[in-house]
Amino acid sequence: MKNMSTFTDPHLFVSGNLALNFIGTVGERRTNRIERLTTADELGEWVVAAEILDTAPDCADALDRATALREAAWRTMQTVLRGEPLDAADRALLESHARDTLPELTLTADGAVRRGGTIDSALAAIARSAIELLGSPDRDRLKECGRDACTRLYLDTSRGGSRRWCDMAVCGNRAKSKAFRARNTEPAQ
Repeated sequence: MKNMSTFTDPHLFVSGNLALNFIGTVGERRTNRIERLTTADELGEWVVAAEILDTAPDCADALDRATALREAAWRTMQTVLRGEPLDAADRALLESHARDTLPELTLTADGAVRRGGTIDSALAAIARSAIELLGSPDRDRLKECGRDACTRLYLDTSRGGSRRWCDMAVCGNRAKSKAFRARNTEPAQ
């Protein structure tokens, strides 16, 4: 998957999990709330950029369903981080999407994989990714970015489990720059 260089780009895939990357299409949830999927076309573009499908599906009436899935996944992950029981309605929504047919995979004569399907099959892949994460040992690696404004979730796969930021090139650098400026602007005593 691609890792784009700007944090405001909707195609930033740094979370280590398809569902977490989809949740990341909203940034700074507690402050500025940056919505990166505002149209059906943007949803279709994200599905292609995430390599779920090769071509953008018809998403004309899917944006509300997609954002409802995303928000249920966000709330569920936050519940896990707090160590609380999962909400029944959010679980039911994830399970409902996960029951849909997954994208169709075909293998070409030259060994290339082709991914086809509808927006519902793409949402099924995202829901299954969330459920599989929640039911796996990787659940314990779930973290939220340590930069104050960022609310991106990610899997900490670092050796010691000490990763602090969703992406070093974006949030890590911003946090380190902020700390450096704070250290160097303190009045001399």
